[in-house]
Amino acid sequence: MRYSLRSGCGWSLRHSRAPGAFQDLRHPRVYGSMFGVSQPSKPRRPGPPHNPGVRDLVVSKRRWSSPPKLEDTKQGFRGWNERGYLPHRDEPGLTQFVTFRLADSFPEALRSEWEHLLKIEDDQQRRAELEAYLDKGRGESHLRQPEIAKLVEDAVWFFHGERYDLRAWVVIPNHVHALFKVAATPMAEILESWKKYTAQKANRLLKRRGEFWQADYWDTFMRDSEHETETLKYIENNPAKAGLVLNPKTWPWSSARFRDEHGVLKF
Repeated sequence: MRYSLRSGCGWSLRHSRAPGAFQDLRHPRVYGSMFGVSQPSKPRRPGPPHNPGVRDLVVSKRRWSSPPKLEDTKQGFRGWNERGYLPHRDEPGLTQFVTFRLADSFPEALRSEWEHLLKIEDDQQRRAELEAYLDKGRGESHLRQPEIAKLVEDAVWFFHGERYDLRAWVVIPNHVHALFKVAATPMAEILESWKKYTAQKANRLLKRRGEFWQADYWDTFMRDSEHETETLKYIENNPAKAGLVLNPKTWPWSSARFRDEHGVLKF
């Protein structure tokens, strides 16, 4: 069975594991190996640009980190790495906080609003300011449309318990946050599968062409349980912080609505 818009009418992702369901998420053409995915060269989208200093940063990170194990490397894990924009640490067993955004969420026409944020020297402060800008909902914000938001949430759920342990998520108008523990599938492949599958389906639903998601993503691995708890609260409170709702539990595309009075996620 193929995914359809009937998913919004009582169809449950958790009961959709029939052969063929979400088959595009499983197909290696969609997520591939980290080394096997090739994309045609495209003009760079407006937004946080190519970062000429990121390679030196990754080299310095590797100096004090243990190199990836051979068996992990064979599975596609790259440890500290970069793709020209941001540093990433991809290792099995890490709990990762990722943010991926729509391609037009930093509009070129509004460059004067966000360009100065790129000059902030402190990495943590710069990311915080950039994410605060995202919360303004610039761009076309396709994720405001319920059928598109559901498509993305369903994809993020889909391999929970198989490729990763999903711990929190939120889909808001122009970006997505997710917190998950990596198992045997590299984080880069997980993000690639989410983004390629949903971009294809969303473009079809919206009757549009072109880039749907920004090419890269932000990620931070959790240092300890306290860091994870703080991050979880940040994710689930994001709709309220962005002024979309008063009570985070009422936002329809977030893990907050599945969390009980003891803080346990039940979905």
